[in-house]
Amino acid sequence: MHTLHIAGSDERLPVGKMLCLGKNYEKHAKEMGGDVPADPVIFMKPATALVYDGGQVLIPAISNDLHHEVELVVVIGSTARDVAEAEAMNHVLGYAVGLDMTLRDLQSAAKKRGEPWAAAKGFDTSAPISTVVPAERVPDPAALELRLEVGGEVRQHGFTRDMILGIPATIAYLSRIFTLERGDCIFTGTPEGVGPVHPGDALHATIPGMAELRVSVARR
Repeated sequence: MHTLHIAGSDERLPVGKMLCLGKNYEKHAKEMGGDVPADPVIFMKPATALVYDGGQVLIPAISNDLHHEVELVVVIGSTARDVAEAEAMNHVLGYAVGLDMTLRDLQSAAKKRGEPWAAAKGFDTSAPISTVVPAERVPDPAALELRLEVGGEVRQHGFTRDMILGIPATIAYLSRIFTLERGDCIFTGTPEGVGPVHPGDALHATIPGMAELRVSVARR
């Protein structure tokens, strides 16, 4: 069973669905060569994609182009179905920093053919997530800083206030499509600066003062 660690608790929380937003930061949407989407772009990762702090992201043999995307991850604490934005935050257990690791060559090919991104986004080890910080310790999740260093070099730096669809709106929207359950994780999108990583690279993702995550890259 794949579980998350909650700061200050001995509970090991089973991971449910991993729901992810694409192009939820305007500058990232533009750097990917497209316009800001009219509707949220949603994809999923399986629980087998989870990687813990100190773990490895493994590049499968089918790809030669792995990219990093640092994100705020929202962890659901109670069942949410058709919730209003005003009630959405009541269903949040906590927050983490995560990486949406992407096989960009597979994703690009899938886009051209109009096919799903399942392999590009959901491969084993594609979802590193830090320890979960309880919601009561995060006064304003819309005012967080996101940083990613690769080999000590800052690659991504952004702020959650720049999300196109904020956290309450994201939870409300998703809950009209999926029943959100305790242990579900929402990857809220990445700021600009995404790029390739290679075997031997060390990644350090942080939300300063809140959470950090270190993983390395290797070939499977």
